[in-house]
Amino acid sequence: MSPFQLNDPGSSFHDLLQSQYPRLFLGRSDTAHALTDNAQLLQSVPHGTTILALRYRDGVVICGDRRATEGYTISERRIEKVYKTDETSAIAISGAAGPCIEMTRLFQVELEHYEKLEGTLLSMEGKANKLSQMIKTNLPMAMQGLVVIPIYAGYDLKRKIGRIFKYDVAGGRYEERDYYATGSGGRDAKATLKRLFKTDLSGEGATRIALEAIYDAAEADVATGGPDMLRGIFPNVKRISEQGVEDVPDEAVKTVYETMIAELGRG
Repeated sequence: MSPFQLNDPGSSFHDLLQSQYPRLFLGRSDTAHALTDNAQLLQSVPHGTTILALRYRDGVVICGDRRATEGYTISERRIEKVYKTDETSAIAISGAAGPCIEMTRLFQVELEHYEKLEGTLLSMEGKANKLSQMIKTNLPMAMQGLVVIPIYAGYDLKRKIGRIFKYDVAGGRYEERDYYATGSGGRDAKATLKRLFKTDLSGEGATRIALEAIYDAAEADVATGGPDMLRGIFPNVKRISEQGVEDVPDEAVKTVYETMIAELGRG
């Protein structure tokens, strides 16, 4: 019997990598120690900032700004922070950009790998737990400053509702009932969500609130990017319902912001 058979990772692609190819994991201890010895390198790592999610009557909206920073410098104006993970869920990322994107891609493969081997989809609880395990694996890197803090959201086909999950750096998983925001501008975004959120929102209404929360966060937090009308750069927004994951196009986001700015001007 081969060593692989003795330590069968089952249907988990993440466990397969961890057991058979540990050198591929960014969170391994030797990499963490190497980065600790180079504080300047850590400061030059791009970091993503504000992300949020909120429920509406048919599902959930998930949103993130587009700015990445290196200390007090804007390193990227068009970074993607919201990714589709499968047909009924998406992830938004904040923290060190490289590890965030790497974890997101691994999570996407993990869900596809499970579905192909098992012939069925994981439940929302199962998917949220898988992501929790990955964040826990990254803990050595998080302790050195390369933190990964996602929001995971999706439509639960069994319960017929949108669901939102938040995480801590140690992999702790918690469910939020109505809305959540995190990142450098998370506190300001949450204040807006708290003020404007209502039950039974439409998809368009929830999108407007999400975009206003990002706008308010950008007004108070220098690391959060608001709408850039000159360059045509707008927050990423996805709506998730029983029909799947829908990208809200930039033109629709631009229209929302134009209306919002006009209303602020009249006020």
